[in-house]
Amino acid sequence: MSRRSGRLQKRSENAPGQKCKVTNQSNRKKVQPLSKLQCEKNQLVLEGVAKPCILIETRDKGVDCDALLTSGDSSVWPSPLPRLGWGSPEDVWVKMVGREHNYSHSKSLLQKHPKIQPRMRSILLDWLIEVSEAYTLHWQTFYLAQDYFDRFMLTQNNIEKNMLQLIGITCLFIASKMEEACPPKLSQMAYVTAGTYYEEEILQMELIILKALSWNLCPETAVSWLKLYFQMASMNTNSDLLEPQFPQDAYIQMTRLLDLCILNINCLDFQYRVLAASVLSHFIQQETVEKVSALSKDTTGLCVNWMAPFVESVGRFGRATLKDFPRIKTEDRHNIQTHTDYMTMLENASQKAANSQFLTPPNSTEKTCTH
Repeated sequence: MSRRSGRLQKRSENAPGQKCKVTNQSNRKKVQPLSKLQCEKNQLVLEGVAKPCILIETRDKGVDCDALLTSGDSSVWPSPLPRLGWGSPEDVWVKMVGREHNYSHSKSLLQKHPKIQPRMRSILLDWLIEVSEAYTLHWQTFYLAQDYFDRFMLTQNNIEKNMLQLIGITCLFIASKMEEACPPKLSQMAYVTAGTYYEEEILQMELIILKALSWNLCPETAVSWLKLYFQMASMNTNSDLLEPQFPQDAYIQMTRLLDLCILNINCLDFQYRVLAASVLSHFIQQETVEKVSALSKDTTGLCVNWMAPFVESVGRFGRATLKDFPRIKTEDRHNIQTHTDYMTMLENASQKAANSQFLTPPNSTEKTCTH
C-alpha cells in the first residue's frame, strides 16, 4: 500500500528536462553530529574513520501469503479495506499483512551486541529524525531507515558502538533512494557525519546492509499502517483511498507520539500494525480503530497500556504544529519528518513508566548503562 511519497506531489522544479535542485549545504538546517551526543554514563564515541568489518550474511524466511488467504486468524481477517477501483481489497490486505510477518523485528537484537545499550539506539534514531528534517525527507523515509537498522542489527553479532552512526546514516541513504523523488546525494549524507565517515565507506556499508537484508526493502512500516488506518477512519463513502482526506493537524499529533514510541527499544515487542493501531486508539474511538485495523481490543490492549506514559509525556509538551518547508507544497507538509526534543520526552516517559501499573518486568535486553 505504501507508495513513493514523492509521487504525491508534482514539483515544478523536477519537470522533464530539468535537474533536481538541491539546496546548498550551507543553507541547510545545521545538524549536530552524532559524536557530540552523550548518554548519561555512556558517550557514543564516533571519532576517526572506522573501517566496516565483514559482517554475517543471513536470509529472511518468508511467510506464504497464500496461506494467509485461507487463514481463519481473527487478527488477519476480515479485510477492513474498502472497495478499490484498482485492485482486490482482499489481495492487497493479505500482501500487507504478509509483509508484517516476513519483515520480522525484535528487541532481542541487543543481546547480540553486548557493547550496545538501549539508549544508544534512541540517540541514533533521534539524530536520524533530525537529519531527515534537515533534508526535508518524508516520515516514511525515516521509518524505512529505522526498520532497516533494527532488522540489520538482528542479523549481526558484536557490532561496536563506533559503527552505529555509519550503519544509521547508510540505512537512511538507502531509505531515501527507495522513497524520495529527489533523495539527498551521497556527499550530503557524508556531510552530516561531520567528517566522521567518507562517501566510500557509506557505499561499502550499503552493500553489506543490502546483502544482509537480502534486498528485502519494502516493509509496511509503523507510519504507513498509521496513515492507512487514519485515512480509512476519515474517508467519505465511495471516496478514493489514495486521496488524503484526514486532517493534517491531527495526523502530526499521532506521528509525534509514534516517533517517541519508536525511539524506545520496547516498541519492537509489537508488530508495526499493532503499534499504529495503539497510537490511533489514543485519538479516536476504539470501535473505529477495530474497524479500520481488523485488530480487536484484546490484541492491542497490552500495547495501548504500554504506550500510556508516552501519551502523557507528549501531552506535557503541548500540541505539535505544522511546519512550512521551502519548495514543499502545503498539502504535503504533514508528510515531512519533523524533529522535536524527543530525548527529553523519552526521559520523561521513562520516569512515568517507572511508577506505572502497566510496567512489565525488565527484559534481559534492558542492560544497565555502565561507563
